[in-house]
Amino acid sequence: MGEHGAMDRQAVRDDYARARQTFHALVDAASQGALDRPSNGTRWTNQQLLWHMLFGYVITRVLLVLAGMFSRLPRQLSRGFARLLDAGTRPFDLVNYLGPCGAARVITPQQMSAMFDRVTGALERHLAATSDADLARGMHYPVRWDPFFEHFMTLADIYRYPTQHFDFHYHQLTLDEPR
Repeated sequence: MGEHGAMDRQAVRDDYARARQTFHALVDAASQGALDRPSNGTRWTNQQLLWHMLFGYVITRVLLVLAGMFSRLPRQLSRGFARLLDAGTRPFDLVNYLGPCGAARVITPQQMSAMFDRVTGALERHLAATSDADLARGMHYPVRWDPFFEHFMTLADIYRYPTQHFDFHYHQLTLDEPR
């Protein structure tokens, strides 16, 4: 990430559409046995990992609000906030693990698909309404929380984040779908 030039909005929308189509195909084709199977490289089942992949898009909405607020303040404040969050990485990791464990118990895969549509649609509408000047604004992020977080991320970077997160975890699924 970290690109501060013009953003290709259509490429982001295309990535969201590809992820949405992939998510639907995975959920529609997966048996309950496949959903309950452990994923590769995580402690989650495939269903829990699918929730986590969806949640990357959900949390992006929050990240955009935070960046919108902090980008109007002196950069030292977001740098300090990022350091504070980095210091809380252990509790974050626990919550990040337990969240999908609980969510996958109460939210069905079909409900997850509907949520995926809603959240990516909302992100696309928000992106369309965001000015180029606002896309260039940003804040510091806790780099220990996610391998795709950079020390400083613009709103343009944040719009690209959830699909990077999705694509990374896609390869950890152990569903029987052809790749």
